[in-house]
Formats: sequence, C-alpha cells, structure tokens
Amino acid sequence: MRSFSMLDALKAKLDTYRPLDAQIVKNLHESLVLQWTYHSNAIEGNTLTLKETKVALEGITIGGKTIREHFEAINHRDAIFLVEDLVTKQQPLDEWTIKSLHQLVLKNIDTENAGSYRRVNVLISGAEHRPPQAIQVAEQMTAFVDWYNQSAQALHPIERAARVHGEFVKIHPFVDGNGRTARLLMNLELMKAGFPATVIEVDQRLAYYQSLDKAHCTGDYDDFIKLVAQATEKSFAPYWWALGIEDNLKD
Repeated sequence: MRSFSMLDALKAKLDTYRPLDAQIVKNLHESLVLQWTYHSNAIEGNTLTLKETKVALEGITIGGKTIREHFEAINHRDAIFLVEDLVTKQQPLDEWTIKSLHQLVLKNIDTENAGSYRRVNVLISGAEHRPPQAIQVAEQMTAFVDWYNQSAQALHPIERAARVHGEFVKIHPFVDGNGRTARLLMNLELMKAGFPATVIEVDQRLAYYQSLDKAHCTGDYDDFIKLVAQATEKSFAPYWWALGIEDNLKD
C-alpha cells in the first residue's frame, strides 16, 4: 500500500490549530472558491481570467465573454457550496449526490441534460480511452457506487479520492460537465476525510489528462494518484500562510 505519511502528518499538524479563527476561515474560503472555480473551468476551456472570474462571482457581467462562461463560474461556486454541505453531513457517495452536483454544474446551460445520464455515445477528444456506450452507463454507475461502498473504503483517502475521480470520468456518464463534476467528487472525498480541498491548476492540464488516460487505458493509477497527492500537499500552504507558521512539519 502506498505511503501517504507526509500528507497525514500535514493534516495532523493542521488539526492542532483547529478550530481556526473565523476571519481566517472566511478569507481562506473566499480564496479557495475563486481558485477552485477558475482553474476547474479553465481546464475545460472557459476563457474568464482569475480576476474576471472574481468579478463574475460578484454578479457583474464582463464584456466580450459569453453568458455560458458567466453561468459556469456561478454554477461552480454553487456546486462547491453543495459539496461543503455534503461534507458537513458526511454524505456517502451515491447517484443522488453525483446527479445533484452535475445538475448545478449545467444549471441554465443545458437544462435537458443537467443531472441526467447521457443517452448518446461520446468520444473524449485527444484521449485513447473510449467511454462505454450510453446503454451501459446506468449499469456502470451502479457498479461504480458499489465499488465505492465496498473496496474503496479500504483505500487511503488520497488514493480513494483520486480513484473516485478517475473511475467516474472513465465512465463519462454525462454529455458535458464530467471533468468539473469529477473534481467536485474528488474534493468531497478529501474534505470528508479532513484534508483541504485540492485545486488541479490549469497549467497542469497536459499532465492531468495524460495521467488520467494512462489510468483508463492500462489500469495504472500511479501517475494520477501522485498528481493528486502533490496537489493535496500544495493545498496546505494557504493555511500555513494564514496562520503565520512555517510551511513544513517543524513547529
């Protein structure tokens, strides 16, 4: 079994500072929502910059940008709020959770397909992996949830979160919005286990796609799990900065 001892130690260190001051929590949360929304949407081709995303989340329309891009920012923020609510309730992964998150991701963008499994076959541009045919999606999603409730529970939360992301997007159950939903589900797992939400950054897009495609085509998740673990390690840095302590395991 992989060793995630350093990440466990970082989590244990952060836990010693909990509960965090309310103002620190507020500042960290605002930054997280912005960063997570910007990067997750940018990976999928949204052209809003970080600053434009911030403005869009404040309800201001940006000239030259599509209505869809504005909705993608607002919807993603609302989906994060749902994830946080589900974390509070320690919501297990099930098809209701998946469809509810996806419904928010595509709200006001594609009402017909929001929260509904695809009824057409799809190809993933640039990937070798070919998702299952539409007729197989419902059955594979049931099997995915069964796997989560059984085998996945024995995995370390970092590996479980990475594999939840990977196995979900391998099925590609929706016509659109699979990547954003996968990253929301990944963070749902991490946050339920007490780890900070993790942001896959847009400049990691090539390594991200390559490691996912490798996992889907060969079953070898090592590169993708490593990418998620590195992103998780980086997600502790804002806490250390806010707390004014060293960014390492030394007190």
